[in-house]
Amino acid sequence: MEDLVVSVRAVLLPHPDIRAVELVGSRAGGSPTPSSDWDFVVVTERFDEVGRVLPALVAELEPLGQQWDRIGAYPCYMLLLAGPVKVDLIFPDQPFESLPPWTASAETLDGIDQHFWDWILWIASKREKREDELVRRELIKLRDHLLGPLGVDRVPGSIGAAVDGYRAARDEREREFGVEVSRRRQREVLPVLPTD
Repeated sequence: MEDLVVSVRAVLLPHPDIRAVELVGSRAGGSPTPSSDWDFVVVTERFDEVGRVLPALVAELEPLGQQWDRIGAYPCYMLLLAGPVKVDLIFPDQPFESLPPWTASAETLDGIDQHFWDWILWIASKREKREDELVRRELIKLRDHLLGPLGVDRVPGSIGAAVDGYRAARDEREREFGVEVSRRRQREVLPVLPTD
């Protein structure tokens, strides 16, 4: 635990506009599940500047995926690291408006893939805590914002069904668009997901 906390702080705190980086959530409270994400509140008075350089700052962590959360309540920069490990860099005092569902194209397919594996890992952590109603709602949102734009019409009834539907739709869109996204994220996340 301390190694990741030290690593995240080491890449962020040298920036002169970042005042503090604090671990919060279940990891800080001592009640995580194996898949729980690592939530860090990032304190800055110059969010625009920090947000602009954040991808470069976290490069040393070698993320497999990184992007701003499209549908959160506040700005959150999501990282998917090898392990798999989900890290959220949260800016709770900043205004944010959710983005519309993804539009599938050759240019967005890799971003969609990053978002899917990050999101499904987070949903799995909620299933580990037996938050079944939250899991059900998140699978609906996953269909609306990510799976639907790929051509998956039905709400998946389980994490396993969401993975199966996503992989089939992604593969079909790859053939349609003539592109291929990395399977590294899939290889990292798939083994830790429930199969039912």
